Amino acid sequence: MKRLPESELEIMMIIWRHGGPVNRMEIEAELEKKVAAPTVLSFLNRLEAKGFVSVEKVGKVNWYRPLVEEEAYLQRESKSILRLYRNSLKNFVTALYEGDALTQQDMEELADFLEKKGQKVRTKEAGKEDPERGGDR
Repeated sequence: MKRLPESELEIMMIIWRHGGPVNRMEIEAELEKKVAAPTVLSFLNRLEAKGFVSVEKVGKVNWYRPLVEEEAYLQRESKSILRLYRNSLKNFVTALYEGDALTQQDMEELADFLEKKGQKVRTKEAGKEDPERGGDR
C-alpha cells in the first residue's frame, strides 16, 4: 500500500467519512480549500489507479467507494511515522510535547488511554496464570 500525498489523503478521508458511495460534487463540498473539478477528478483517478477506490458510473455521475479500510491505512502510516523517531513512541510524544503540539487536554487523554490499555494488559496477564501451578501456563 502506497503512502498518499496530502491532497489525495484529504479526499480519502472524505470518502471514509461517508462510508458509502460518494460523488465528486459531494467531495468538493467538503474539501478545506476550493479545488477545480478537473483537479479533483485527477486525484480520484489516481486513487483508483492506486487501488484505494472503486468507481461506478450511474447515469452521468461517478460514485466512489473505498477499497482500502481507513484503519488499515492509518495503522500502516503510524508505523511509518514511528520509524522517523527510531521506532520509539516516547521519542515521538517528546517531539510533540517539546514542539508545543500537545495541549493539557491531549496529555490527559493520552494518560487516560494508556491507563485503560494498561489495565487490559494486566487483566490479560492475570488470566494467563494457572492457579494450580501458581504461575504461567
